[in-house]
Amino acid sequence: MAENDRTLLIVDDDAPLCQRLARAMERRGFIVTTADSVAAGLAVLNHLLPAFAVVDLRLGDGSGLDIVAALRAARPAVRIIVLTGYGNIATAVAAVKAGAIDYLPKPSDADAVEQALLMRDGALPPPPLDPMSADRVRWEHIQRVFEQCDRNVSETARRLKMHRRTLQRILSKHAPRS
Repeated sequence: MAENDRTLLIVDDDAPLCQRLARAMERRGFIVTTADSVAAGLAVLNHLLPAFAVVDLRLGDGSGLDIVAALRAARPAVRIIVLTGYGNIATAVAAVKAGAIDYLPKPSDADAVEQALLMRDGALPPPPLDPMSADRVRWEHIQRVFEQCDRNVSETARRLKMHRRTLQRILSKHAPRS
């Protein structure tokens, strides 16, 4: 990737958020192209292979992970950030496995997006100002295993060595506060 290549693709179906982020990233020196769907994002790849991308996980016509995989295949050195309002550890793992370098919850400000895009390989991000509570980490782990077991309560309970009814009570509750 050329050191001065600052091309950025933003794919998000939330038009106000997409436009705000695009303007903020342009002010930071990026050359921004936007798309509002999986189809539009993939169409952009026919004429532009950006150095950077910010992709919403859930789009109206499919998963942003399809764009992540296509970008990674077309330009292996692309630096991709996945944004989503539906964050949990399972989706973060899926995003990174598909080729994203980071995963940020919505809404994320332009400073956090820029920091994640420009972070050098192997560099550790700064520690979070407000880390997750132990209860939240436990809940996220249970959710990840539940998704990996195709949302099968009995199989999840067996793998977690937990009584099925206890697991059902945990799954019926909302996520604990961070």
